[in-house]
Amino acid sequence: MDKKSEQLMRFGVSMEESLLREFDRRIRQKAYTNRSEAIRDYVREDLAQEGWQKGREATAVLAFLYDHHQPRLLNKLSHLEHDDSHLILSDQHVHLDHFHCLEVLTLRGKPADLQAFADQVRAFKGVQRATLSVVQSSQK
Repeated sequence: MDKKSEQLMRFGVSMEESLLREFDRRIRQKAYTNRSEAIRDYVREDLAQEGWQKGREATAVLAFLYDHHQPRLLNKLSHLEHDDSHLILSDQHVHLDHFHCLEVLTLRGKPADLQAFADQVRAFKGVQRATLSVVQSSQK
């Protein structure tokens, strides 16, 4: 059954009143229109993290900020991206100001490979911040 035609199921959830108040406060902060949407997102996030931890193929986003005036950094980044091009689905490059660039890579592969790639980028002198976020992992 494809996702678009998949039937929604209803179920009840019991929790302490104080926990429910905190949950409602939190989902208002995140602009959810109802509890069901929030619960679905929390479950999807948990399943994606479980797949990541179990080493299932994953899709992730690596966003990193760097100083493009750092000597040899662009060359190192280029070599790494070419060496591991099998992990990279897309690449977006943004010039933020005279010194800083933002690179956003969409990656797919085994979590250990994606983490190792992110760690290499993060370790380069001139990379000021790098964040790897798992977007999806296979459920198989």
